[in-house]
Amino acid sequence: MSDTAEKNNKTITLKTVKDFGMQYAIYFVFIILVLIITIREPSFLSLNNFRNILSMSATRIIFAMGMGAVLITGGVDLSAGRMVGLAAVLSASMLQSLDYSRRMYPDLPALPLIVPILVAMAACGLFGILNGLFISRLKVPAFIATLGTQVAVYGATSLYFDRPPYGAQPIGGLDRRFITLGTGYIGFDGVYSIPYIVIIAAVVTVITYILFNKTTYGKNIYAIGGNAEAARVSGVNVGRTLVIVYTVAGILYGLGGSLEAARTGGATNNYGNSYELDAIAACVVGGVSNLGGIGTVPGIVIGVLIFSVINYGLTFINMSPYWQQIVKGAIIIAAVALDIRKYLSKR
Repeated sequence: MSDTAEKNNKTITLKTVKDFGMQYAIYFVFIILVLIITIREPSFLSLNNFRNILSMSATRIIFAMGMGAVLITGGVDLSAGRMVGLAAVLSASMLQSLDYSRRMYPDLPALPLIVPILVAMAACGLFGILNGLFISRLKVPAFIATLGTQVAVYGATSLYFDRPPYGAQPIGGLDRRFITLGTGYIGFDGVYSIPYIVIIAAVVTVITYILFNKTTYGKNIYAIGGNAEAARVSGVNVGRTLVIVYTVAGILYGLGGSLEAARTGGATNNYGNSYELDAIAACVVGGVSNLGGIGTVPGIVIGVLIFSVINYGLTFINMSPYWQQIVKGAIIIAAVALDIRKYLSKR
């Protein structure tokens, strides 16, 4: 083999290693963190902890599925967290125990469990429609449109929350059926059981995967994120697709917010604050490009799990919450930097 051929082979090998490293760098960092946590506390690797992490991740996965579609179109949704809070307050207020002394609706009979959840999903879906119309019809940048919706949703939630007879009091005393939905499980008692909310998150994930990969809707969101003008020329109804994307995202925030209220056993008007940032971070870490057009459902799930493991693991070893924020911030910056590097390398 000539010196030139050998040099070319080395160049190709180095480029392959570099590309591989850029593609999976975040996962290497994640593995290193898990190893550090495990060395510090070997009991971290247990089925019980794994189950707890899945339970904590379930609602975040539902939020991230909605946010992921928005990001793939090249947009962003800053109203997601406040919609989660709206859904939590709405569903919790209609699902308080009949014998609870501080019910928001003292004369409301016991409703079927699905009804308040559907109401919460519909309310958030309505705000999602408004987001989509502001962006597609009025041409308001997604950042500004959803920021405005974020403020409006918080105001609406606070007005609803601060109503008589008890005013701005945390909503508690939830119906046992609702609590069971958020904390119950199927299967054997203990670590070999599967929480209901994990099953719901898995169903949402499968449906989202099918929508992304097997439908015209999925093809359209990737086309819009890749090049909206080219997608329009190709016959994609960009405006209608964006309205659908933001509406579906709102519905998912409504479902996730209701389940989060059930999981934690209550709600306030500040519920869901900054959840949109966690969802964006999880999507980006999971490989969804902040520039649009790139992202997968498995990647989104992995991104959520990475942050859940980090949150749970660092708390497990008693790391200061302030240091946890520093670690999470560093991971987010690294993920975005790598995403931009990958984009530039393909140009």
